[in-house]
Amino acid sequence: MGTSVQLTPLAGAHSEGPLCYLLQVDDFRFLLDCGWNDVFDVSLLQPLVSVAPTIDAVLLSHSDTLHLGALPYAIAKLGLNATVYCTHPIRSMGHMQMYDHCLSRTAVSHFDLFSLDDVDTAFSNTCPLKYSQHFPLQGKGQGIIITPFPAARLLGGTIWKITKDTEDIIYAVDFNHRKERHLNATVLESFTRPAVLITDAYNALNSQPVRRQRDQEFLDIILRTLRSSGNVLLPVEPSGRVLEIILYLDQHWSQHRINVPLVFLTYVVGSVTDFVKSSLEWMNDAIGKAFEQNRENPFALRSVKLCTSRKQLEELPPGPRVVLASMASLETGFAKELFLEWAVDPKNLVLFTERAQVGTLARQLQVEPPPKIVKITISKKVLLVGEELEAYEREQSRLREEARNAASQQEPVQPASSSDDLMPSSPDESSTPSEGKQQAVTVHHDIFIDGFTVPADTVAPMFPVYDDSNERDEYGEIINPDDFVIKEEFMDYSQTQANANNIKLETEGDTSAEKPSKVVTTDTAVVPLCALTFMDFEGRADGRSIKSILAHVLIHGSAESTEHLKQHCLKNVCPFVYTPRVGENMNVTSDLNAYKLRLTERIMSSVLFRKLGDYELAWVDGEIGQNEEDLLPLLPLDGTPPPHKTVFVGDLRLADFKQLLATKGIQAEFAGGVLRCADNIAVRKSGGQQLVIEGSLSDDYYKVRELLYSQYHIV
Repeated sequence: MGTSVQLTPLAGAHSEGPLCYLLQVDDFRFLLDCGWNDVFDVSLLQPLVSVAPTIDAVLLSHSDTLHLGALPYAIAKLGLNATVYCTHPIRSMGHMQMYDHCLSRTAVSHFDLFSLDDVDTAFSNTCPLKYSQHFPLQGKGQGIIITPFPAARLLGGTIWKITKDTEDIIYAVDFNHRKERHLNATVLESFTRPAVLITDAYNALNSQPVRRQRDQEFLDIILRTLRSSGNVLLPVEPSGRVLEIILYLDQHWSQHRINVPLVFLTYVVGSVTDFVKSSLEWMNDAIGKAFEQNRENPFALRSVKLCTSRKQLEELPPGPRVVLASMASLETGFAKELFLEWAVDPKNLVLFTERAQVGTLARQLQVEPPPKIVKITISKKVLLVGEELEAYEREQSRLREEARNAASQQEPVQPASSSDDLMPSSPDESSTPSEGKQQAVTVHHDIFIDGFTVPADTVAPMFPVYDDSNERDEYGEIINPDDFVIKEEFMDYSQTQANANNIKLETEGDTSAEKPSKVVTTDTAVVPLCALTFMDFEGRADGRSIKSILAHVLIHGSAESTEHLKQHCLKNVCPFVYTPRVGENMNVTSDLNAYKLRLTERIMSSVLFRKLGDYELAWVDGEIGQNEEDLLPLLPLDGTPPPHKTVFVGDLRLADFKQLLATKGIQAEFAGGVLRCADNIAVRKSGGQQLVIEGSLSDDYYKVRELLYSQYHIV
C-alpha cells in the first residue's frame, strides 16, 4: 500500500519550547531536531528518554540551542546512537554553541549534564551535507532520500525534504522569506504540493517591520545611548542571528569611523569568526561576488574587538561601548554578568534582538510594561580554603584508598620469591593435586626477564609484547599510499575541531579551575533602571508569509498562534490540518496517494507514456484487484475504457508567464491578481492552481494560448 507516515511531537507543540519531533516513515524513525532550552530542564526530555535508543537518523535544521541543545546529553546519557545529518555550518556553529554553553556554566557552577568531551562526541558523529545534495539512506532506510535546502534564517539553516517513492515530506521550521545582508531567501515556495508539510506557527501573529525603517531605528537608539555616555548590551547567541547584526554594525562603524569600542564577547568568538570567514559559499550572492571581484571578506570585522574574557573587555579604553555578549537568555554567560553591572545605570541600554525563551530572565525583561524589580539567582565558584580544603583533601584521600582496596580485592596477588616459583609446573605435577592444597595453575606470559626480582605486591611481573606484523622490504616498512592522501572536502571540519581543542586546552590550563572549589548561590533583587528595548532581528517569516503556504501539520508555536494559523489554513488553504500535542501520535498516511501497482503485459502494451522531468506519465485504465503482499494488481477493463479529460501537469507562476510574454513582444500587466494581455485576454489561476486563459478569439488569443500550453505537459 502507500507509505506510512506518523508524527509524534516530543517537545515544542502548542508552546514556544525547544523543538524535537519523532517522524516515522514506514519502519524508519527520524528525530527532527533535538532541542533544549537555556535552563537545561531535564524534565523536558522525558518524552525523548524512551524513544532515543530506537532512533535511526537525526535531522538538524538550525545551530541554536532550541534545535540541537539536547544532542550531547541524549548521545551521552539517553542512548541515542543514530547518525546525525546536517549541513557543514550547523555542525561547526552548533559545536561552538554548545561549547559556549558548557564553558559558561562550568565557570560559575559544577555543571555535569554534559562535558566538552560529550560535545565533541556528539558532533563527531555527524554526516555533513551540502544544499540540494540528494542523500539516499542505506540499510533500514533503503528507498528514502533526504535533501537539505536553505531555510535562510541562520547560516546553514535547513529545510529538510524526505522523499519515499514519489511522495515528499517537507520539514520547514524557522525559515525566512526575505533576502538579508548575509543570506538569501528561503526556497520553500519552490516546492510543489508535498504530500506532508510540517511547519511552525511561531510567528503567525506577528508581522515584520520594514527593514530600512527598522535598521535606522536600531542605529538611532544605539547612537543616542552612546552620546549620553551610556553602554549598550546586546544579548546574543554565538551561532545565531549575531552574524546579521554584527555585519551591519561593523559596516556602519567602518563607514562613519566611529571610535566607540564595538565588542563581540563570548568564549568561542575566535572559532566562530574564523569559520564564518571561510564559509562565504553558504551566504548570499552579493557576498560571493564581492569576494570574487575584490577579494573583500565582509566578516573580517575590522571595527569589532573580539574578546573571550572579562579581563580583555576591561583592558579596553574607558568610556561608552557596545557589547554583543552571550547568552541571549541572560541565564548565564557574559551577558548576564554585564546586565547585573549595567542595569542600575539609567544611561545604559539593554537591546534585545529576538524573543527570549520562556522561563528565562530575558523573557521577564521583555514584557510590557517592563518589570520594576526582578529576582536573579547568582552562582559563583569560590576556592576552598582552611578547614574546608582540609576536609576535602581528607575525603579525596579516603576515596582513593577505597578505590585501591577495591582493585586489590578484584585481582588477588600471587607472591613469588624467585623465578622458579613462577615457572609453569610439569604436566604430572599439575595433574596430581596434593592433599589439602589447591591444584597448581599453569601461567602463561609474553616475556620473562631472567634475574628480574618480582615484588611481593606485583600482580603481573610480565612486560607485554606486541607482534609487529607489518611487512618490510629492503627499504623498510611497506606502506599503503592511500593512507597518506589528503581528502578534499566541501568544508574542512578539522580546523573547527582544532579550534575546539584549543579552547579545551586553555580551559584545562587554568589553574584556578583545577583547584578544589565550591559553588556559592545567592538570590538578589535587581531594579532595572536601564532602558529595555526589543527590536525584531529574528529573521523569521511573518504571519502574512506563513499563511501563503500549504500547511498540513503545525508545530512549535503558542497555543494561540497555532489555533489562529490552523483556522486560516482550514478556511483558505487546505481542508486537512493537524496540530498534535506533545506525546500525541498523528497518523498522516491518509494524506498520501502513492500506491504500488503491478501492471500486466496486456495493460503495458496499450499505455502511451509522456516525459515529465525525471518521470514518465500516462493514463492507465483498469480495475484494482485484491492485495498481493505490497503490490496491488491492476486488471484490464472489460470493454472500451471511458474517455477522459485532458490534464495539464506542471506548475507555472503568473509572474514567470508575464516574463515569457514580454520576450515574445506581448504586453501584459497585473490587475487584481489577473494577468491582462493585449486588449481583451486574461490569464488567471483556477481553483486547481493551474493557469487558464479567457477572452475573445483572435490571433493574440491563440498566440497566448499556445505559449501557455507550451509551459505545461499535456496528458
